[in-house]
Amino acid sequence: MKYLCLLYFDGNEVDALSEPEKKKLDRDSIGYDRELDRRGHYLTSQALQSPDAAVTVRVRDAKVSTTDGPFIETKEHLGGFILIEADDLNQAIRLATDIPLVRRGAAVEVRPIYEVPPVDPE
Repeated sequence: MKYLCLLYFDGNEVDALSEPEKKKLDRDSIGYDRELDRRGHYLTSQALQSPDAAVTVRVRDAKVSTTDGPFIETKEHLGGFILIEADDLNQAIRLATDIPLVRRGAAVEVRPIYEVPPVDPE
């Protein structure tokens, strides 16, 4: 099964890291991805830019509206993701606990991927 690990963290805490600490976090993150790949669990991952760079798009009554950034009330925001393969949710959770950002206080939401069943073309 596939699982999406969504990483939530306070960007201010990451910004406060020294340059050597940031480089170590990057090295540790890349190393973690490589280890997942070596073990057959890694599919893809990406870091995201801050919410300040985001745009929220809505369509209501056929009208499109855009808003700068998401509506967030907390310091934590979605900062990246890792798509993995695991035998079950328990294994996915165990894999997620070793994500370097999680070890530095980030939260990770582990969500199973919904496989859309094949549909007949109309």
